[in-house]
Amino acid sequence: MDSMTLIAVASIVTAGITTGFGCLGPALGEGYSVATALRSLAQQPDASTTITRTLFVGLAMIESTAIYCFVVSMILIFANPFWNHAITQAAGH
Repeated sequence: MDSMTLIAVASIVTAGITTGFGCLGPALGEGYSVATALRSLAQQPDASTTITRTLFVGLAMIESTAIYCFVVSMILIFANPFWNHAITQAAGH
């Protein structure tokens, strides 16, 4: 296997693992947050505006982790910084 194929395989596998773990963690966190917020709303219906506002801010922060993992995956697949190094090394030989 040449170096270009090895870089492609490693990039695709790493992008898949990054997306998998990067979506699993936030999904579990968002589910737990919503369940806790619903439990809180059932116990304290008068505080619904505060709980809902805090929930949405927390969900946005949790979701940003998944978005960052997605961006890293897209960089590894479409704008891989290792390609230029491999092409330079291949041209030098």
